[in-house]
Amino acid sequence: MEDQALGKEHNKFRDYARNWLDKNRPPPPPVRLPISALEIMTEAQRDYLQDWQGKCYEAGLIGCDYPTDYGGGGHDGFQHIANREAARANVPFWFNIVGLGMAAPTILVHGTEEQKRKFIPGALSGAEIWCQGFSEPEAGSDMANQRTMAVRDGDQWVVNGHKVWTSLGHFAKWMILIARTSSDHKYEGLSYFLCPIDGHPGVTVRPLVKMTGESGFNEVFFDDSPVPHENMLGGEGNGWAVAMTTLSSERGASEGAGGGDTNPRAAVARLAELARDTLRDGRPVADDPVVCDAIVQHAIWAEGLVENARRSRIPALNDHPMRLALQSKVTGSEFRQSVARLGVEIAGPMSTLYKNDPNAPDKGHWPMAYMGSYGSTIAAGANEIQRNILGERVLGLPKTK
Repeated sequence: MEDQALGKEHNKFRDYARNWLDKNRPPPPPVRLPISALEIMTEAQRDYLQDWQGKCYEAGLIGCDYPTDYGGGGHDGFQHIANREAARANVPFWFNIVGLGMAAPTILVHGTEEQKRKFIPGALSGAEIWCQGFSEPEAGSDMANQRTMAVRDGDQWVVNGHKVWTSLGHFAKWMILIARTSSDHKYEGLSYFLCPIDGHPGVTVRPLVKMTGESGFNEVFFDDSPVPHENMLGGEGNGWAVAMTTLSSERGASEGAGGGDTNPRAAVARLAELARDTLRDGRPVADDPVVCDAIVQHAIWAEGLVENARRSRIPALNDHPMRLALQSKVTGSEFRQSVARLGVEIAGPMSTLYKNDPNAPDKGHWPMAYMGSYGSTIAAGANEIQRNILGERVLGLPKTK
């Protein structure tokens, strides 16, 4: 059945994507998969998800809208269809989240021809894993307060500093790195690098264990680490402007990267199933009208997120370039946290059981999701910062005192 909102070619691609995903669903993983790419910590998890992303890329479901010269499909408006179909099929997510959602789109905008050809294909296929080197200790959400320094030495830059909260850093080959190349200016003194880190001289990666017991985050230390000048993106002193492109992509990525728990509708469906399967006083929790109302409210919220994602693809409906991206980041992350909180409440005392306990409801998903959700409300700039930006730069409100 054709979707009237799609054109003929888009409907044809939708049918292709749906059929391919139905016929090529990967086998069950040999290990427990994390809820998101932020929690990948073992090689077995990485290998399984990397293989899956590679197959989806070869099938034309990833990078659909990138030019063919840079490893893409050369289409227009196909990627959101592939994302939606992957979410519908409830297949594993596409794990190279920084490569897909931050590095590749930023390189496409600011990169040289050589940089686009060199870096984008591996980011799309997952063959080359990327991480993000923006956050630093004691810098909070002030991204311009960078202390990591890069000093020019001939045809290379020598980097010294410390980055933190680096998702996938323990597996990454490349890092999108902001470093200070001048101390004379706060914003104009920043530059943006495509930095090698896997086994690279002067780079040390150390895992950080979260309250979930997982170690998907890392801290990365640079000690006289050389970066070729040709790996600077956007020119010296333009790091702040390039980083804004990255953050716009990161904050607007709430539509999801494939399957897994990136689909808000699927999250609500899973919540409803938990309510049906959980007994309280001998009756399913789903019989409680208060719980039913809470689930319905989250279903309405989920539909709003889906429709906002659709709206963001229509230029005429985007009255401000930052509004929907920032709004989606705030509402999407808070939706995931709220859904997880409700899941914990529905599970009740059983939610105290850890994921390895055979008696844990839904294999311990909900407490893990709730504890892990705080990372998404902080990532890409804390939600409090996002609200300030929305108020000041989008709505034109005065700065708070």
